[in-house]
Amino acid sequence: MTLRTSQRLLLAKIESSYGSDPTAAGTDAVLVRNMEITPLQSDVVERELIRGYMGNYDILLANQRVEISFEVELAGSGAAGTAPKWDAIMRSCGNSVNEVTGTSVTYAPRSASFESCTLEYFVDGVRHKLTGCRGSFAITGEVGQIPVINFTMTGLFNAPTDTANPSTTYANQTTPVIFKNGNTTNFTLFGYATGALQSFSFDQSNTTVYRELVGGTKEVLITDRRPNGTIVLEAELLATHNFFTDATGTSTGTNTFQHGQLAGNIVTFSAPQTDLGSPTYSDSDGIQMLNLPYNATPTNAGNNEYSIVCT
Repeated sequence: MTLRTSQRLLLAKIESSYGSDPTAAGTDAVLVRNMEITPLQSDVVERELIRGYMGNYDILLANQRVEISFEVELAGSGAAGTAPKWDAIMRSCGNSVNEVTGTSVTYAPRSASFESCTLEYFVDGVRHKLTGCRGSFAITGEVGQIPVINFTMTGLFNAPTDTANPSTTYANQTTPVIFKNGNTTNFTLFGYATGALQSFSFDQSNTTVYRELVGGTKEVLITDRRPNGTIVLEAELLATHNFFTDATGTSTGTNTFQHGQLAGNIVTFSAPQTDLGSPTYSDSDGIQMLNLPYNATPTNAGNNEYSIVCT
């Protein structure tokens, strides 16, 4: 039987304990795009035996795991205070969640007690089940495009099976809006609130490792994170705002924007202690642009480099 690319889907469900299959169903389906999977990723070990003739050695596969990447649209659930369907995946990237019923859902970084999820990747009757998934995310927004969250996840390998695609119910992922003037508002960088923003990127930059030691537990671990990104906006006279002074100074500054204007589909990003790197110039339609790389840093309290709030 030929497997059709169009007949792919993804289910995601949070695990109650690491690696325990929560039994995802069609109601756990997540709308994704640009999905790619490495169904069996491993370290190849060769049997380098001396045998008196030439040829390939037998190989053994060690540290078997699965890697999957995909994008979800940067949009809310459609109801303020209700978590979007990508909630389980975001939490499995080392983020806490705080839900205020009827008002907001807030994601913020954490440094311990990491959660995990099970992902089920279906391709026209073949199921790949990834338990114990953890990973990292990145956000990209460019004028005239749909902003997205890109997830890269690693999970434990389970033998794939011939399993029919389930009937799916897609919920809590409302229609996105284009990243543009009017839809994307309240952009502020180092207190400068009138900048003409062309693009925004943020990378959580988690360090994830797969560990499988004798007597230990097979596990995907998050061992560090170094959040960073780049903002591209129209260059202005230094008298308007001097980002070179911000970059060479020792102070951090604000970095925030709101995407969406209707309740249930508003996502607000904030990195309140942004530290700018070295600015550079570029050209867009004959207009000089300022490229501003940045790091998102925590205060002494920790775990507050960034937040994503759905309202």
